[in-house]
Amino acid sequence: MISLYEKLAHFNIILATLSPRRHQFFKDLNIAFESRVKPIDEQYPSELKASQITDYIAQKKATAFYEELTEKDILITSDTLVWIDNQALGKPSNYHQAERLLKWLSGRTHQVITSVCFTTTLSQRTINETTLVTFRELSQEEIDFYLQTYKPYDKAGAYGIQEWIGFVGITRIEGSYNNVVGFPTHRLFNELNRIVEEKMKN
Repeated sequence: MISLYEKLAHFNIILATLSPRRHQFFKDLNIAFESRVKPIDEQYPSELKASQITDYIAQKKATAFYEELTEKDILITSDTLVWIDNQALGKPSNYHQAERLLKWLSGRTHQVITSVCFTTTLSQRTINETTLVTFRELSQEEIDFYLQTYKPYDKAGAYGIQEWIGFVGITRIEGSYNNVVGFPTHRLFNELNRIVEEKMKN
């Protein structure tokens, strides 16, 4: 049986993100990739909810690459959000926004939703994964320490589960831990294998 790694030698994986966490996942999966990013407007229709939002943005990120994809390219785009009280929490732009988000999550359970879109010259497929994350009550001192030390302004919901706040503040997760970090790696690996097999048949 031919392994995924042998199959991937015939293709070029384009990972459309600057996230060091997502890059590291691909390195840990032993999947060679090219990092290529294009800026887009991440606005979305107001009627979209939860995974509909992340699906939409992940697909929207792929549109910027349509004109340049070759037959050997497999483009991977993604988006993650925190969902609570029927609202999407994005990335904070400053200290006060981050503080407000962490106070919102404190003592409660929220959803972390990640969508991954796979695009080739022949097809596009999008998957999404939801993980439930529970924080204990966070003190003001803990929130201040975390924000001052880690400055999590590039993270949805203003926190990284793999950082100090995750070690001391998260009491329970239901679902994929890696999904909260940035990718549902088990789903990504299986889907990539499926796409490669389909392309090799064509």
